[in-house]
Amino acid sequence: MSITLSTKTSPFPYASIAIATYTQKVDINYDESVDGVTLDFEGSQIFADDEIVAVLANAGGLAGDSVKTAAYFELAKTVPTLTTIPDILALLDSLDNHLAYRTFLVGHDITAADFIIWGSIKVAPKFIGFLKNGQQHVHLLRWMSHIESLESIQATLASLTAAKANKAKSNKTAAGFALGLQNAKEGHVVTRFPPEPSGYLHIGHAKAAMLNQYFAKMYNGKMIIRFDDTNPTKERAEFEETILQDLELLNIRGDKVTHTSDYFDQIYELAIQIIKSGKAYADDTEQLQMREERGKGVPSVRRDDSIEDNLRHFEEMKIGSPEGLRWCIRAKISVDNQNKTMRDPVIYRCNLIPHHRTGDKWKIYPTYDFACPIVDSLEGVTHALRTNEYRERNAQYQWMIKTLGMRGVDIWDFSRLSFIYTLLSKRKLHWFVDRGIVRGWDDPRFPTIRGIRRRGLTVDALSQFMLAQGPSQAIVSLEWDMIWAINKKVIDPVAPRFWAIVKENRCRHQQHQIPVCKLTQPSSVFVTINGGPPVPEVKTLPRHKKNPDVGEKKTVFTSTILVEQEDAISFDDQEEITLMDWGNAIVRSKTTGPSGDVTSLTMDLHLEGDFRKTKKKITWLAQPSKDYPLVDVTLLDYDYLITKKKLEETDDVKDFVTPVSEFREEAFADANVSTLTKGDIIQFERKGYFVFDGTAEGGKLEFIRIPDGRAANLASKAGKPGVVAVEAPAPASGTTADAGPVPSSTMYKVEKIYGEEPVKPVSTTKMYTVSNVYE
Repeated sequence: MSITLSTKTSPFPYASIAIATYTQKVDINYDESVDGVTLDFEGSQIFADDEIVAVLANAGGLAGDSVKTAAYFELAKTVPTLTTIPDILALLDSLDNHLAYRTFLVGHDITAADFIIWGSIKVAPKFIGFLKNGQQHVHLLRWMSHIESLESIQATLASLTAAKANKAKSNKTAAGFALGLQNAKEGHVVTRFPPEPSGYLHIGHAKAAMLNQYFAKMYNGKMIIRFDDTNPTKERAEFEETILQDLELLNIRGDKVTHTSDYFDQIYELAIQIIKSGKAYADDTEQLQMREERGKGVPSVRRDDSIEDNLRHFEEMKIGSPEGLRWCIRAKISVDNQNKTMRDPVIYRCNLIPHHRTGDKWKIYPTYDFACPIVDSLEGVTHALRTNEYRERNAQYQWMIKTLGMRGVDIWDFSRLSFIYTLLSKRKLHWFVDRGIVRGWDDPRFPTIRGIRRRGLTVDALSQFMLAQGPSQAIVSLEWDMIWAINKKVIDPVAPRFWAIVKENRCRHQQHQIPVCKLTQPSSVFVTINGGPPVPEVKTLPRHKKNPDVGEKKTVFTSTILVEQEDAISFDDQEEITLMDWGNAIVRSKTTGPSGDVTSLTMDLHLEGDFRKTKKKITWLAQPSKDYPLVDVTLLDYDYLITKKKLEETDDVKDFVTPVSEFREEAFADANVSTLTKGDIIQFERKGYFVFDGTAEGGKLEFIRIPDGRAANLASKAGKPGVVAVEAPAPASGTTADAGPVPSSTMYKVEKIYGEEPVKPVSTTKMYTVSNVYE
């Protein structure tokens, strides 16, 4: 049973998808090839928005008073037809007056009437404009805000946003990839991914690697993984191993693995060749002076030295003599080209540090700009995929190929990937590792492949996202919401469902055990269930109600259960609630402590009750016993590492460190989680998706929350009640990057708009006036 529609359906059936999500009776599928909206329900197909809402309302127990509800369905049909201001205002006034003393349109709970009217206003721009710009319809605006604040509605709108984004990206992808690679021949395409073995791969590298593999497979060609090891100062052999492991995490495997150092002999001979041809020369200009001359278009005094002198200096460089260390080799291209990458770039330098593969054999090493086109040509690469930050260097690349008389290579540009609040600079990431702000290069807050995989990002979601971004030339900082929304779609159908109950919620500084806030939430609550089994009973239930292939789990039923304090406080006397996977129960008594926290509850089991009529459906756990223990778990959540969306080159990273970026909650979980292996992705129902991160010291199982793409869950978690905040340590003093403690706020100061005295807002309201109890 499902609803199928396109994101471009007009008018968009907000009411249908909202009530579908709320009742959880049908799935929502976005298909851009269809027109309109279709509900497949119990063997029938329904095409009208109002009819779909009516059917799902009946199925979900939300029909309400039939006569009143029918009137609102008729009213909803008139909303799109109203175009004159008096008619629009008359309808808004009528609804506002009706809602002055009501939370919902019909009765005391949400009904189909609320969904159909909300949906009709949602697609009427003039109605929305009057509501947002005016102050005379405060009750209607309050009602609209309340409807849209419901978790199911938030999920509906988030899924629509993600679907629209995916549609836009998919259209661009289809158009871009349909063009393919220029001059590509089936079975002959060779691509290459050339990482430098100087660090761990991050999400930006993932895009390049995935695109190279994508095109190689698209044309039944080959992909080479080539380590660009031309700088022994930075490179280490162990990084080659970690990079191959990172690629394995992405299911990327090259047809062969090579090194630029495999070709050092040939590159050296080509350097001799280019010097002899008069197209390169030796230069001993100081680095700062060389940079200034290149910027101003001034030729080096060595530019016209003889070939013999250039070869002699190159030989001194080769043996690493004190004289040779003063020199470099520059290509003789231009001194004043508008493209500054063409202004006699350096192609060879001295470096006396032993190479991790060739040892002391070489004292000179080619630059990337010289080695890359040479090795591409030698290895048979047909298409070099490069980020468009290298676009100015494309002319330089082709000059090297042509000047050396080598086989040509086509270049295909794509945009570099960057995200808000995210650092991709190895130097800046090193800063966080060196100061212990993160636990390593696989920290879930890091954009490294290891970090994002550890946080629960799947290869399928990453591939979909990367290919959608592929042909784009736009240089923008992307939001994280889209990639996590795609990830949710991948994991939701297969993630097994378990339960966890938060223990004692205390705001405490993890490292020093110093209180950092005064709020303390009481512990979870034991509930006596009258009518429950006198001895524990174990039932086998599916791990995923919609996917039996996920397997089964054991659920324990007892006459004493554990619920969360947050749920217990919300219960009214004699309220009927639903115990998930069990049935309804009625709250008969509630005992509270002096601070208002609930200390105990008693409920009567009421299995004949209708779960569709209860507002609260809660998770619970059986009282632990020797035979049926609960499992101690820690739930971890993370914030961004920095407080600024995009750091500029002049910004000092220490000034923008998020003071608190790790949060921990201690909880009980049902014993089924003991069967998990590290890396398994699950859902703790009513809490979110998590990836099992392994067992910590003390035997506690740790679970990392996986963002679901919703904006609220990607926002800062600082100040969230019920979590332990693990504060980032201040950078150690005495370092080059340190200039004092991390500031609590990096916002600039502004003058108060209304002066020092607070101004009370004034709004027009039809509610009666009451005095302020606090004055």
